[in-house]
Amino acid sequence: MTLLRGPALSEAFDQGSGAYDRLVAASPGYHAHLRRSARRLGLPDGGAGLRVLDLGCGTGASTEALLAAAPLARITGVDASAGMLERAAAKPRLTHVEFVHAPVEGLAVRLAPGSFDAVFAGYLFRNLQDPDAALRLVRRLLVPSGRLAVHEYTLGGSPVHRAVWNAVCAAIIRPAGRLTGDARLYRHLQDSVNTFDTAPEFAGRLRRAGFRDVRALPLPGWETGITHTFVGRAGDES
Repeated sequence: MTLLRGPALSEAFDQGSGAYDRLVAASPGYHAHLRRSARRLGLPDGGAGLRVLDLGCGTGASTEALLAAAPLARITGVDASAGMLERAAAKPRLTHVEFVHAPVEGLAVRLAPGSFDAVFAGYLFRNLQDPDAALRLVRRLLVPSGRLAVHEYTLGGSPVHRAVWNAVCAAIIRPAGRLTGDARLYRHLQDSVNTFDTAPEFAGRLRRAGFRDVRALPLPGWETGITHTFVGRAGDES
């Protein structure tokens, strides 16, 4: 296994940031799936008056998806990779978004409880050293009954889903990463999905962290059974 964590993962994303947008754009449905997950937040009135946190915003693809779903929301994007954030902040459509360079673990001292009405996290939780602590933090940052949507690679549990994922990684994802000099990052991608929760397991993790009305929703295309949207609401503090 070649899992990367903490500063080593941020460094790998820094190094891979230049080619990242080109690589993900070549993945069928990548941006459409992010937009679908952002819509599943169900933010009313175009997000007018709402504060939304894009946690692990990367180069801003998830931020753009949020803006498409809630163009009137006030969005804050957070990422641990300075290189990825630099790409996001340079995008003309995102010039009015506030970007914060910080690891998830550092937000507890930077953001007050109840700072956000909704949180979106795309391709984040399988990369964290302590996803349970991060979910507790997200719950703390949300207003009561605040909305959460997580867009993540989480295998459905069938051996077929795992086989498809590993075949796509071997034939397409890892060779593409090697061509851009990012073999380490894309090996991490494959292994992090194989070792992370299945979709039912991650839904259970959300419930244990205090989220209610949790649902795991599939996405179409080749990623059916591989990528899911998880939605829920922050429960009352106990």
